[in-house]
Amino acid sequence: MGLIRLLLSDPAAFILLAVLLLYSVIFHEVAHGWVAYKMGDETAKWLGRLTLNPVKHIDPIGSLMLLVVGFGWAKPVPVNLENIPAPQRRKGLILVSAAGATANIIIAFCALLVWRLMSPAPGSMMYNVLYLLANINILLAAFNLIPIPPLDGSKILMGFTPESFNRVLYQIEPFGFFIVLGLLLTGALTPVINMFQSAIISFISLFLPS
Repeated sequence: MGLIRLLLSDPAAFILLAVLLLYSVIFHEVAHGWVAYKMGDETAKWLGRLTLNPVKHIDPIGSLMLLVVGFGWAKPVPVNLENIPAPQRRKGLILVSAAGATANIIIAFCALLVWRLMSPAPGSMMYNVLYLLANINILLAAFNLIPIPPLDGSKILMGFTPESFNRVLYQIEPFGFFIVLGLLLTGALTPVINMFQSAIISFISLFLPS
């Protein structure tokens, strides 16, 4: 069942799911800031972004996209890697960048765990909310892992690649949104997203009770 069908068939379930999805993107951003803070960068803390208060995080367009098409975003949490000690900077880049997708994977795991333990009846509110919550968070994680700037996957990649390659990625970043949008519209990213989704589902399945 999609978001629009859920809205038409069960408005209460849609509202519950909307709240959970908004907090999913908030957790994604807070995770970036929290890991950066733990590694020595207090930028997010200074700016009051290490909070679950939605006012600090919600991007109107990203939130609308999330509720309409099942894909959206919150305002990015600012991170300054220069505040992380130099020997840990590459490690910090990897961990901070991976934190957002990790948060979405954890949310998806929790939703599927409750679904597995509670075995809700197909078509029930719990069934629909947990199913969509898990699937959309898996999609968010998979999309963010694509290694094209400004997506998190590009930053993870930069933690492993030489500076000469990273400079190329930095030059691409101002045009990254349009590159990603174009690849999405042509369907070129679909196999990549599907690959990441399958990998995430397989990983989560390792920890779910049989």
